[in-house]
Amino acid sequence: MIEIIVCTSRYMGIVDLTMTVTSGMDAFPGSPSPQFVRWADMEKDGYNMELVFMSSHTGTHMDAPIHFSKNGAPIDAIPPSRLVCNASLIRVKSKANGVITKRDIVAYESKHGRLESKKAVIFATNWSAQIKRKKGYFESNPGISADAAAHLILRKISIVGIDSPSIDAGNAHSYPAHHSLCKAGIPIVENLVNLDRITKENFVLVVMPVKLRGATGSPVRAMALWDFDASSKS
Repeated sequence: MIEIIVCTSRYMGIVDLTMTVTSGMDAFPGSPSPQFVRWADMEKDGYNMELVFMSSHTGTHMDAPIHFSKNGAPIDAIPPSRLVCNASLIRVKSKANGVITKRDIVAYESKHGRLESKKAVIFATNWSAQIKRKKGYFESNPGISADAAAHLILRKISIVGIDSPSIDAGNAHSYPAHHSLCKAGIPIVENLVNLDRITKENFVLVVMPVKLRGATGSPVRAMALWDFDASSKS
């Protein structure tokens, strides 16, 4: 479902691209499963509160450049101007361990025009629909190739995102895309959801990490915004 709001007499489409984090949910292999611990309750303390224990790379999250680059920026150093930006959606349905290549990006550019610098590029593979799989979601996900990452760096892209748990394919154990993008200072957003609900090729991406000093990443609230044709409002 697409939410529609009226803003200064214009319609705007909004889609929440964020995975809901739940206590005990599956996590990337080697990372702890998130846990919510009740700390205070209304009857005893007069208010409700919980402690949350989880990796900074849980659910829909952003990898800061420092995640794979020794001298990269931490999450708190990413400027707000980079977190709200124009974005292009590249739809490339992919199977287990599928790799999105430079050729796929060039094919998109041939149809829709050259990717602009300072823009986000989001890859919609439909892999997020596999989240309920008990096995394979984290181990066999699609990702982008080293030459695709190099092409995005050449285009001076601001943010790269994907609807899978990693920007690298599940069997790419050396993480070539991570290394290239982080070394180039490009933040990565992973585990996006609901990309199929975006009805435009171009939209505004809003992705807000927690401002954690020195951290390699953070869970985010990510949203897609775009102008909505009033004549098609339902």
